[in-house]
Order: sequence, then structure tokens, then C-alpha cells
Amino acid sequence: MAVFKLLTWIASQTRTQSLLKTLRYMSNVPENTVYGGPTSQTPNQRVTLTNLIQKYKKGEPITMVTAYDYPSGVHLDMAGIDIALVGDSAAMVVHGHNSTLPISLDEMLVHCRAVARGARRPFLIVDLPFGTYESSHAVDTAVKILKEGRMDAIKLEGGAHSRITAARAIVDAGIAVMGHVGLTPQAISVLGGFRPQGKNIASAVKVVETAISLQEAGCFAVVLECVPPEVAAAATVALRIPTLGIGAGPFCSGQVLVYHDLLGILQHPHHAKVTPKFCKQFAQIGDVINQALSEYREEVSNGSFPGPLHNPYKISDADLNGFMKELQNMGLDEAASAASAKASG
Repeated sequence: MAVFKLLTWIASQTRTQSLLKTLRYMSNVPENTVYGGPTSQTPNQRVTLTNLIQKYKKGEPITMVTAYDYPSGVHLDMAGIDIALVGDSAAMVVHGHNSTLPISLDEMLVHCRAVARGARRPFLIVDLPFGTYESSHAVDTAVKILKEGRMDAIKLEGGAHSRITAARAIVDAGIAVMGHVGLTPQAISVLGGFRPQGKNIASAVKVVETAISLQEAGCFAVVLECVPPEVAAAATVALRIPTLGIGAGPFCSGQVLVYHDLLGILQHPHHAKVTPKFCKQFAQIGDVINQALSEYREEVSNGSFPGPLHNPYKISDADLNGFMKELQNMGLDEAASAASAKASG
């Protein structure tokens, strides 16, 4: 009987190990061997829409920063940023276009998936790109980008009747929507370029009215871009939902900036003409990057890199001798001599 119990226990352990091995192969989490990614977050560490509304009701400012890839997602995660916005500004700061209009839905999905892998804690929002929600396909677009891009919510621009209708339809489909008023970069054809809004009575009233319309359509928050602080303050008080300011002064419920802008990553002529005046550069990372690349080029050119500290991989003397013999057998005497010379050197 004791032997039978022992054999039964061994069989159960074997099945357990087999099951664990199978689950590991089925998992999309890499085995911690050569590379180890960031520790995955537990669900209660994720920022949710409920968390954001709680912060708003307590009067605590909400932080939002754009992200476009895995590294920027990880950075926002580590910094404790509340919202990661996969912005269509990627068209300008990542793809080099002069506006946000050219970026496609498929390109945005690539950015979404990369950010979602890195930003495990922040609430994830994505801009619906221009031309993807101006028709009856708005809900289909929103569903696709949430399911395939692993986002938590979407953002859409403007307050025209069609945009309000789209916002309401997407909310009715069970998807959280953030609105965007003031300067709406997707509408530069109508606005005549990247121009601030709300600088006269009619324009200021329109900003507030549009924000209210988006709230009534079910939006959970509204971005106010490039409007005078007084107008942003009026809109913030008029609404029962958070406002996120970008170039709209300090009287909003929170702030949003573009990742590349606030870090000072790019200083070349293209980026200089698309960097907004309102942005504060919290660092000049671009200067550091340029200096590092220049030093790399110089050290490779003069032969100082890679040095001894950057040659960590060793081969034993016995294996090296065997390797050189194999090279000689292959008729590669010069290659064998080179390996021998570098070993003795």
C-alpha cells in the first residue's frame, strides 16, 4: 500500500510539472532567462476611471502624458503618471509629419499595443485618428482600437454635430470617451493652422458650449487646448467632469503634455516648428542623446570601444584550441591565426 501511495504521489507531481510547463508555453510572459521584463502589475494597482473621478472630486490634479512605444510607456508607469495618452501627435513627433492628419488607424494600433506592454499602471487612452470616426463607423473604430490596442478609453476631437453624435454613440456602446476642445489639431484645415482658440467673445463662448455638449454626450473628461486661462477656468467650473489643460493655464483639473516636448528630446528644425510655445521642458534629453551618439561615433572610430569591460564573453583555452583546429581543418588558416593572435593579445 505504501508503495502504491508513493507511485500515485510521483504521478501527480509529474502531471503538475507537465501542466505548469504547458501553461508557461501558453503564456505571453517571457521566461526570466536572458531577458527579464518589468514586474507585471496587480489589478488593484491599475488606475481606473473610478480612480480618476475620485481624484477630481477631491480636487487632486490629474497627470496625463503622451506615450508612443514600450519605453515611454514604462517611463510613465515608473513615474506614477495617471493617464498615458497614445496621441495622434505621434504623426508629428515620431513619424515626422507636419500635422496629425496622416497617421492611420493601423499605425495607431501598433503604438497602442507597444504602450500597453509598458504602461501597466496608467489609465490608457488613445486618440481616434482623423477620418476614422466622422461617419457611422465611429463605434466600429472605437471597438477595434480598444480590443486590438488594449486601451481603456478613446479620445476624439471637436464639437461639431457629427462629433457629438459619434461621442454619444461610442459611450452608448459601453466605451469611455474623452473629449477635446479649443485648438483641435485634426481641424487645422478649417482653423487655418495651429491657432489658439477662445481669444474673443464668440470663440470663448464656443469653447465652453462645446465642452458642455461633450459632457452631455457622456464624455468623462475634456481636454482644453490652447485657450486663455480665464476661458479654461470658466469651462472647468461649468463642467461636472474633469478638464485636462494643455496650453490652457493652471485652472484645469489636470495637465497633459507631449512626451517629446516635456523631455526636450528633439531640437532639429522640424521639431522646432511643431514644438508649442506653452510647453515647459523639464529636461534637455536631446542634448544628452546627441552627446552620447557623438561619443559613441568617436570611440568606435578611434578603437577605444569596445574595451576590456565590454567584452564579457569567454571561451576556455581547451575549446579555443579545438576551435582553431576545426578552422584549420576547414582550410581557414588565417582565421585560426587571427583567433590565436587575439587570444594571446
